[in-house]
Amino acid sequence: MSLWERLFGKKGEDADSDIGEIKVSKSLDKNFKMIKDMLEDCDDVLFREIKMGIDGNYRAVVISIDGMADENIVNEHILKNLMVESRIAPPDIGVLKRQASDVVRDKTLSAAEMKEVETIEQAVIDILTGDTVIILDDYDKIIVIGTKGWEIRDVAAPETENVIRGPRQGFVETLRVNTALIRRRIRDHKFKIKGYKVGRRSKSDVCVLYVEDLVNEDLLEELDKRLKSIDIDVVVDSGYIEQLIEDSWNSPFPQVQHTERPDVVTAELYEGKAAIVVDNSPFVLLVPSGFNAMMQSAEDYYERWGIATFIRILRYFALLIALYMPALYIAVTTYHPQMLPAKLLVSIAANRTGVPFPAVMEAVIMVITLEILREAGVRLPGAIGQTIGIVGAVIIGQAAVDAGIVGPIMIIIVSITAIASFTTPSYNLAIAIRLLRLVLIVAAGILGLYGVTLVTIVVLVHLCGLKSFGMPYLTPYTSYIKKASDLKDTFIKVPLSNMHDRETIVKESERKRMRDHRDEDLNKEG
Repeated sequence: MSLWERLFGKKGEDADSDIGEIKVSKSLDKNFKMIKDMLEDCDDVLFREIKMGIDGNYRAVVISIDGMADENIVNEHILKNLMVESRIAPPDIGVLKRQASDVVRDKTLSAAEMKEVETIEQAVIDILTGDTVIILDDYDKIIVIGTKGWEIRDVAAPETENVIRGPRQGFVETLRVNTALIRRRIRDHKFKIKGYKVGRRSKSDVCVLYVEDLVNEDLLEELDKRLKSIDIDVVVDSGYIEQLIEDSWNSPFPQVQHTERPDVVTAELYEGKAAIVVDNSPFVLLVPSGFNAMMQSAEDYYERWGIATFIRILRYFALLIALYMPALYIAVTTYHPQMLPAKLLVSIAANRTGVPFPAVMEAVIMVITLEILREAGVRLPGAIGQTIGIVGAVIIGQAAVDAGIVGPIMIIIVSITAIASFTTPSYNLAIAIRLLRLVLIVAAGILGLYGVTLVTIVVLVHLCGLKSFGMPYLTPYTSYIKKASDLKDTFIKVPLSNMHDRETIVKESERKRMRDHRDEDLNKEG
């Protein structure tokens, strides 16, 4: 019995629980009428009635959706086979009715994916997901053939996570393509994929991916509980799921990691995490996740340890600049000028001559202007967006200085801050840093360095209490360290040959990632 069955029951019990109980009857006309009424005014639904038997006395109905079902499978492997079979069916209508389901299911249809459903609602859901259903006369089940075949976007490099070194494949909007990209990298029978239907109306397909002997059972149980508790009519994107399952919705910090890269998902699954794939979304969710994971990039693991460590330290340093630089400038120049050398203080005062606003107002104006330019650049087409971002920043900045609205030093500080904020790998975490930057600017303008210190303490207390599916958000910095290996993959990355153990979120018995040859040598010497 698998881990999932031990925790949640047999496969299929986690399926949508609000499926109606209108049972399929033995009357073809009754079943056909109910489905047709439910799909009324849907011009893309194709209904095809087939008469089987030499005399055409036995009827069947094939239903599919134009554009979602693969036309070749429907025509060549369903309709054609049924029509050929109808010519060689036994003439005795009584015998045909008794054997029809066996003949159609086992001897006629040449399709790999096939199942039978017992409710009208489930049949309609299958039709709306691109499958084809066959209604047989005098048979109390409906045959469903897997014929999904809509147009999909080609697999290409991820657009939001630039690839420097590593696989250049990104997820698309089709669930099975995404799971196949991951399955291709994990040739392990312990790798499991379990499905859900989320959304009362949309019935969106959601899959939970995990490696059975690595994932913590408590994580699976909590994830199952949260997914089943979602009560919403439509799920359009994985962002809906992210917001509905996160621990603290009022925190600015993201508690669920999202990625477009199959290699990132593969690596995290082998670290004991679980992945959530949502149909119609190119972003896969990873849980649990923390601050340390948000500050890492996939390329860190493809480069040698010295290069990766230098880049990570540089990334953390840039994070501090993006967060504190404007606030510290405001605090020091406004409340603590004695901390600056006399020549620098005179230079700053000379540059601010004629500026009508205090330093805090300068910073707020420039930061908000920069955010507007950034948002405009994102929403516009690529080439135009880059032009708006560069030209807008240069022209507006120069014009603001010439008009005496802001000082040149403030332009430099805000520009450096903006550049530093782009080094954060996680887009959601970068947004949280930008929001906190504004809070720190206001606090520095009111209380100086005391305000900056107070906000920092509040944020650290919040982060220490924040969790992601039971895992402390600042793991492994604030959690209990069982082994020194827990710190080998933080802001410093040790050589890959020394990373023998996985993170603490996996089962204790499966923490060993690779053999430690030094231990073997010691055993031999002993």
